[in-house]
Order: sequence, then C-alpha cells, then structure tokens
Amino acid sequence: MKPREIEMDNETRIQELKEKVKKFCEARDWDQFHNIKDLAIALSIETSELLELFRWKNPHEIEEVMKNKKSEVEEELADILYFLLRIAQMNNIDLSNALDKKIEKNEKRYSVDKFKGSNKKYNEE
Repeated sequence: MKPREIEMDNETRIQELKEKVKKFCEARDWDQFHNIKDLAIALSIETSELLELFRWKNPHEIEEVMKNKKSEVEEELADILYFLLRIAQMNNIDLSNALDKKIEKNEKRYSVDKFKGSNKKYNEE
C-alpha cells in the first residue's frame, strides 16, 4: 500500500469512503460474506468494543483514556465507520439523505423550546 496524503473530514465525501470500502472488500471477494445481518452484527460488536474502553471509568479516567488510548478509540471508530459504510454501500443507502431525514424528524420531536438543556426522551416531556 502506498503512502497517502492525510484526508481531512471536510475534504472527504461519504461516497468516496463507500467506494474505498467497496474496493477493499471486492479485492478480497468478501461480498459473499457481507449480508446485512452479519454486517449489522459486526457493527454492533465494534460499537461494543468502543464502549469497552470506557466501561466502569469515572470522568477523570475517561479523560485519561482519551489522552493515552486515543489511537485505540480512533481504531474502534474506524471499524464502526467501516461497517456502517459497508451496510450503506451494499444496500444502496444514501447516508447523507438518511441523516437529513432523521434530523428533520428529531427537530419535530425535540423542539428547542421544550428540550434545550434536557436529556429526556421526546416521550418523557
């Protein structure tokens, strides 16, 4: 693998990331293993691995994790993003559009005047 320039979030499009994941998987003939059920399971497992880094930690210990184990957090986030992108790529899901729809829905559920500074769920007003 050749060295590449560092890509910043604001320089990378979601479609480019989906293509990168697709090429990586197709080169290894992994499409045969990547159905939505197994990808969702993998996504859940990777999310759990992120949570494991913070389990039983108080706020000070969490700061230490972010200071001393940031690369591990980054790796878990990358794994989560990988499986999220793969699910979207294989199932023709437009993540930008899906996020826009979800935010629009939540703007109605969580009006600023009722929920600003609150951590309650929309049905717990």
